Amino acid sequence: MHFHLLQHQPHQGPARIADWLTSMGHSFTIFHLYDGELPPRPADCDALIILDDHENSQEQPWSRAENKLIDQMLDGQKPLLGLGTGALRIAAALGAPVGNGSRAEAGWYKIHLADDSPFDLPDDFTTLLWHRQVFGLPDDALPLGGSESSPVLGYSWDAGRVVGLCCLLHLHGSSLSEYLDNTPLPEGHDTSSAVQSPGAILAETRILNDQASLLDRVLTQWLDNAH
Repeated sequence: MHFHLLQHQPHQGPARIADWLTSMGHSFTIFHLYDGELPPRPADCDALIILDDHENSQEQPWSRAENKLIDQMLDGQKPLLGLGTGALRIAAALGAPVGNGSRAEAGWYKIHLADDSPFDLPDDFTTLLWHRQVFGLPDDALPLGGSESSPVLGYSWDAGRVVGLCCLLHLHGSSLSEYLDNTPLPEGHDTSSAVQSPGAILAETRILNDQASLLDRVLTQWLDNAH
């Protein structure tokens, strides 16, 4: 399969996803939207991955084309995956409400799988969150589960063909450091008790090893469901 990936910021690349795709024999093209590249056409790929972005990003030159591409992918039959703000944009395209949650979350947090979650993941797992914005569950979607502050942190739609995840399972050691150095803290971070310091986050990088196996399970299930 050939994958297209939309990258919105220089420091928010595919990280471990690129390694996984290569190891599974897939090919991929990264579209660097921040560098003037425009989103591709749906016909030119077998699946699309929308990577994270800064939550406070304003309307960009590529925004209209990206939203059109999301709509086209939802109307089609090809697999679609959104991570971080990518999940927010897909949820919005599906008609779900999107807005600020009760507080910002930035750091390692435990996610509890929803009772009706279709994801092949442990009942409880720890992952990196970096957000203030949240979304409601899109119509006809099944939930991932959530944290204490955010009850819906992911979803599966159209029998698993479309997946959105707020949790950043794809980061590895070097990409995590780059992410922390360059990504603005979520809105409301100064008044939130759920924001960890970069030092505290980097002190727990052992969690990244657990995330690798979780990412493998998510990606494998996503592609299996799309066939």
